[in-house]
This record gives sequence, C-alpha cells and structure tokens, in this order.
Amino acid sequence: MDKVRSKDGTQIAYRRGGNGPPLVLVHGSTADHTRWLPVLASFEQHFTVYALDRRGRGGSSDTEPYAIEREFEDVATVVDAVGGAVNLLAHSFGAVCALGAAFLTTQIHKLVLYEPPPPGFKESPDTMARMQALLDNGDREGVLGCGCPC
Repeated sequence: MDKVRSKDGTQIAYRRGGNGPPLVLVHGSTADHTRWLPVLASFEQHFTVYALDRRGRGGSSDTEPYAIEREFEDVATVVDAVGGAVNLLAHSFGAVCALGAAFLTTQIHKLVLYEPPPPGFKESPDTMARMQALLDNGDREGVLGCGCPC
C-alpha cells in the first residue's frame, strides 16, 4: 500500500495496480479498498487503479475531530497525487466524498457516483458503532437505514 498525507496530516493509504489511464476508487462507509476486489482485475486490464482506504479504514490513519470536509480533502489529495487528469469512481457514502473532492481539485476528468446515499443521510463518528450494534442484534434492515432520516 502506498500512502499520501492529507491536508490535516492524516495518512491516506491506497493500492495501485494495472495499466492505462488512472482510475481512483472510493469505497463506502462499511468497507475499505478490498470492497473493490470482485471487479479489480477487470478494471486493471484497462486502467491504472488507485483503490484508496478512506480515513480510519484499512491502512489509512484518522485524525479527530471528524468532519466530512476532511474526507473530501483526502480524496482530492489522492487524485492530485496521481498527477494529471483521473477518472473517479465512488460508491455509496464514498460518492459523497468524491463529489466534495470534485470542488477541491481540477484533476478529475470523469466522475461516476454509484449508489450515493439518499438525501439527508448523515455520517458521523459513531455511525460505524451504531451499525455494528444493529448487526450484533441481528438487525440487518436497521443497518441499511442507519443515519438516514427517511
């Protein structure tokens, strides 16, 4: 895993592989870069893939206090570290982070936001703990709505 230092000093890890135009992948809340493993080989046939670990997940460190704007900066930092225009594909809450990053860098050539959360979803530092508690109680449906006011 390679690492870059985000604006606030947090180390953001990413896995690089493949050949071709750059493609940065941003996972959702309940994952790390390994979420992309089922499709990684296919992507790497056509792209140089940079699958990042969002802060506090996988190989990335974290810095308190949490603010969503730091996650925007993290994605923009990875994009800028690649050098040149990149394609950016993001899933779930990672799509929110990628959209925020698009306002912080001019290096995004194409932006694909896959299954972003519904309007009103709010991730907070305790989101993962609430989700884990629901899972521990067998409430998988509750996890799907965790943090969503709808």
